[in-house]
Amino acid sequence: MLLRPEVSPASQLLDLDGFVQKPGEKPAPETNAAYAIVTHPNVVITRNVLAEYVGLQARLGRPQTLPQVLALYASKPKPKLVSGTVRYVERNPNKAENAVDRAVADMALDAAIEAKDLEATIGILENTYAAKAFIRSKLVNKALLPAATVAATPLALYLVATELAQLQYSLEPTTATNMAFVGVLCYVGFTASIGAVAFFTSNDQMKRVTWQLGTPLRHRWLYEDERAALDKIASSFGFSEEHRYGEEEGEEFMWLREYILQRSMVLDKVDLMPGMN
Repeated sequence: MLLRPEVSPASQLLDLDGFVQKPGEKPAPETNAAYAIVTHPNVVITRNVLAEYVGLQARLGRPQTLPQVLALYASKPKPKLVSGTVRYVERNPNKAENAVDRAVADMALDAAIEAKDLEATIGILENTYAAKAFIRSKLVNKALLPAATVAATPLALYLVATELAQLQYSLEPTTATNMAFVGVLCYVGFTASIGAVAFFTSNDQMKRVTWQLGTPLRHRWLYEDERAALDKIASSFGFSEEHRYGEEEGEEFMWLREYILQRSMVLDKVDLMPGMN
C-alpha cells in the first residue's frame, strides 16, 4: 500500500500530493524502479537511502517524486520487532530527528530548479526548510549552545565582579561587587542587544525575497533557510537581469509571488531594488 504525505494548501494547488507524470514525458525506468523501492511499505528510508535517491533523481533530471519521498522519510512507519513479530510503529514527522539533512535538501532543491519544475521546488521546500522538524532541528543544533551561554553569562559576570571588587579599598567588598556586577551586566547586555539586532536585521544576503516589516526577529532567524530557498527559486524562475525584476508575468510566477507574501516575506521590495535606496 502506497503511503501518502499530508497535503498542504500549496500542495493542493500545485498537485504535489503524489507523483504525477507530466504530459509528453516518458517515464524513466530508473526513476520508476527507485520510486517503487523507497515507497514500498517494508523499506526503511534511512538518511543514506534518501541521499542516494535524491542524488539519483538529480542526475536523471526527474525531481517530480522528490516531494513525496521527502515527506515519506519523516512520516513512514518504522518497523519494530515485538514478541517475535514485526510491527510498524507510527512516527511523528515533526520531531527534530526526522528532519531532512541540509545537504540533501539543497541537492533536491537544486535538481528541481535545474529541471524548471516549480511544482517540485515548492513541494521540496515544504518538506525540508519549511517543515516543523527542520525548524526544531535548527533550534537544537544552533540555539541550544548560545542559549546556555546566555543563561550562564550573569554567573560568570558576577564572579568577575567579585574579583574586581578585591582590587579596591574605598568601598565595602559587597557594595563594590554589586556595583561592578550591575555595570558589567549592563554593558554586556546593551552591547549584545545591539549586535543581535544588527545580525537579525542584516539583509546583505537577500537578493529578491526579503522580510515584511514587523516580522519578529525570532521568526526571521528560524525561517531564514526557507527565505533563502524562496530567494533562489524566485531568482531562477524570474528574469536574470536586475533591471527587469518585478516585470515577470504568468500564472505560476503570480502564484509564487502570493505564496511568498503569505510566508511573511516580500518579493522585489521596492526600496531594496537597485537604484531605489
